[in-house]
Amino acid sequence: MTAAFIDDAGIKPGAETIDLQEGNPTGVLLLHGFGDTPQTLGLLAQRLHDSGFDVRAPLLPGHGTSVAQFVRSRRSEWLACARQELAQMRASHERVAVAGLSMGGALAAILAGENREIMSLTLISAYLDMPPTVRIAAASYWIWDIAAQPRRSSSPRSILNPEERAKNLGYGVYSGRLLYELWRLAAQARHALSSVTAPTLILQSRADPRIAPAVAEHALETLSAKEKKLVWVEGGGHIITVDYGREKVFDEVTSWIALHQG
Repeated sequence: MTAAFIDDAGIKPGAETIDLQEGNPTGVLLLHGFGDTPQTLGLLAQRLHDSGFDVRAPLLPGHGTSVAQFVRSRRSEWLACARQELAQMRASHERVAVAGLSMGGALAAILAGENREIMSLTLISAYLDMPPTVRIAAASYWIWDIAAQPRRSSSPRSILNPEERAKNLGYGVYSGRLLYELWRLAAQARHALSSVTAPTLILQSRADPRIAPAVAEHALETLSAKEKKLVWVEGGGHIITVDYGREKVFDEVTSWIALHQG
C-alpha cells in the first residue's frame, strides 16, 4: 500500500458523498465507478445542480477509504447502497433520474430495470461487459488469487487529461475476488437492460480502454426503452466526466434529464 491510501476507516478528503439538495422537485442520483469516488462526478453534479436539479452522488461501500476495505467489499453491498439511495430520493422528490459512470452505470441499469417509475436513465461509459481475457481471470480468480493481494490496475488512458488524472482519488488496484464481483454485476446489468423502459441516454468514447464500442451498441439494441440514444464523446478515455470532451457530456446529460421531466 502506498502513501496515496489512508490506513484507517476514514474517508479520504475529496471522496465524500456529494449532496446538493435544496427541495427541487426533480432529483438526480449519480453513481460512481469501481474503485473510484464521487469526485469523478463532482463537475457533472455541479452542472446539474446549477440547472435546477437536486443531486446526490453517494460514496459506495468499500470506496474512498482504504484498499483493505475495498478488497473486502462486495457487489451486494454496492447494489444495496444504490437501492437505498434511490428509495430515499424517490421518497423526497416528485421525479427521479438516475445516471451512472462505469460500474455505476451497471448499478444504474439494474435500478432502472427494477423501478419503472424512474424518470430517465443515463449510462456513461457503463461497465456492462468485460474483455474476454479479463472475464477469464475473473471467473478463475479462486485459482490465481490465493494470496488476495491487490494488484495495480490504473491506466493513463482511462483519463487522458494529465491534470485530471493527477486529481483522481481512485484506488487504482483490484483483486481477483473484486474482478469476480464486477464481472457478476456486469452480467446482472446486461440482463436488466431488457427490462428498462425509462428513456435512456448512453454516452461513450470510442477511445475507452475498458469498454469496447460494441458494448455500448449492444446495450442500445437490448434496451426495451422506446426512447433511447447513443452519443459518442470525442477526446476522452473511460472517465469522460472529467476528461477532454466533458462539456459535451454535461450538456447531453443535462438536456436529457430536462427533456424528460414531464
